[in-house]
Amino acid sequence: MIEVCFKPSFVRQAKRLDKELFDEVLEKIEQFRDKNNHKKLGIHKLHGPLAGKWSFSVNYKIRIVFEYENPTTAVLLAIGNHSIYD
Repeated sequence: MIEVCFKPSFVRQAKRLDKELFDEVLEKIEQFRDKNNHKKLGIHKLHGPLAGKWSFSVNYKIRIVFEYENPTTAVLLAIGNHSIYD
C-alpha cells in the first residue's frame, strides 16, 4: 500500500468540491493507495513545467497531480480540471 500525504493547497482545493465529487475523490484516493489499481486510474507521468510529477483521473474532467516522495509515499499536490496543468 502507498502512503498518501496532502499538501495544504490540495486540501483547500478539495474542500471547494461539491459533496458528490468529494466522495468520488476519496474513493479514487483509496484506490490509488493500492498499486494494482494504477492502470485503471490512468496514472501517467507529466511533462513540461510539471516534469517529475504524475497525474491520475478522478473522472472524465477532474485530475489529481502528485509526486512520489519515495517508492511507498505519494504527496497529492493539486486537484482540478485540465487547467491544473497550466
